[in-house]
Amino acid sequence: MNFFKSASHEESWGYDAKMLQYIRNAAAHGLYEIRGLGAKRQLPHFDDLLFLAASLSRYPLEGYRERCTTKTVLGTRFAKKPIELDIPITIAGMSFGALSANVKESLGRAATEMGTSTTTGDGGMTKEERDSSKTLVYQCLPSRYGFNPDDVRRADAIEVVIGQGAKPGGGGMLLGQKVNPRVAKMRTLPEGVDQRSASRQPDWTGPDDLTIKINELREITDWEKPIYVKIGATRVFNDVKLAVHAGADVVVVDGMQGGTAATQTCFIEHVGIPTLAALRQAVDALEDLDMVGKVQLIISGGIRTGADVAKALAMGADAVALGQGVLVALGCNSPSYMQDGEHMSALAEYEALGTAPGYCHHCHTGKCPVGVTTQDAILEQRLQPDVGAKRLRNYLKTLNMELTTIARACGKQNVHHLEREDLVALTVEAAAMARLPLAGTNWIPGHDGRF
Repeated sequence: MNFFKSASHEESWGYDAKMLQYIRNAAAHGLYEIRGLGAKRQLPHFDDLLFLAASLSRYPLEGYRERCTTKTVLGTRFAKKPIELDIPITIAGMSFGALSANVKESLGRAATEMGTSTTTGDGGMTKEERDSSKTLVYQCLPSRYGFNPDDVRRADAIEVVIGQGAKPGGGGMLLGQKVNPRVAKMRTLPEGVDQRSASRQPDWTGPDDLTIKINELREITDWEKPIYVKIGATRVFNDVKLAVHAGADVVVVDGMQGGTAATQTCFIEHVGIPTLAALRQAVDALEDLDMVGKVQLIISGGIRTGADVAKALAMGADAVALGQGVLVALGCNSPSYMQDGEHMSALAEYEALGTAPGYCHHCHTGKCPVGVTTQDAILEQRLQPDVGAKRLRNYLKTLNMELTTIARACGKQNVHHLEREDLVALTVEAAAMARLPLAGTNWIPGHDGRF
């Protein structure tokens, strides 16, 4: 009898099929992988939290008779004109260049219909997005691509980007196949040439310089516009404190589940911390500074559902920002696209990319089969603004309905009244990161259990 038969076909944990393929590719090409979207590894997430709904100890609200408010105000600290939104769900910064002009218009239309904001992303402000967006946040990035003081004044808020969740410590990337004549002109780049932007802002080396930059932006906008500071989730507690000390009205924290148009896979999978842990640390920092309610907090990175939104608000966020979920709503990773009112198959294009719907992360190639992440004149027509806006509006509407449904079940007349006491954790890891009790106990890992 062969007692070693099973071992002969046993896969190594450290060198499984995926790792072997990685090493072979590295050995064959001497290059790292570049891709889009976010982390594929399983991480502690909002799915690991549950709500404690009302029953006898408190009363739930009737969904069809009792109102649940979703109004959200951002930028109340210094700005003369804070942003007022109908819902606490915003659209994250995604650039023209990464996305097509049709997509940017779709984002603006849907955001306007839902009473929320969209964000320019790298590369400057397009006419399509400004004209279609009632509330538009203008990003100021290390690249300075398309940066224009007149556009700053035309925006409704300004977001100073220090880092991004998918690649904190790394610069932006736009491969040459997406640098068409319009993108090249807006970014002052040669057509068809790969672009890599700086990993840090050229105007400062620390928080004191950031204070000067924020004051400059306030001066050129007559102190009207809220100033956001966006950080990729790493050393969140200290970074949030420094952003607040520098004068931010709003802090945006982007967890490692956040997406990107293009970066190294090693960044996406191995740099940063999960959104769940980042949110807890950001709230701790605001509480430590006595700035809760004075400086607003937006969390992003892997927010997908209304339940995710509700959990983020309960943990202390004032609003959330969505990126990848927005792209999926528009048709990302769909097997078909709309043309002349009919669904047309995109499977052949996915096959040409060496992938399939549901597995595609080829945003960087510019060959998006459904016309979302492309600058190709033919492919971009596969998503028309009216179709994209309708789909995205429906998605945001669904998320907001789910959010208010949960809030009412917890007895809240305002979604911003959701609180940590309404949550428990399902796993030890999530309980420790979110600092919430493990379900059915009063035990918070790493703490003595006393409230």
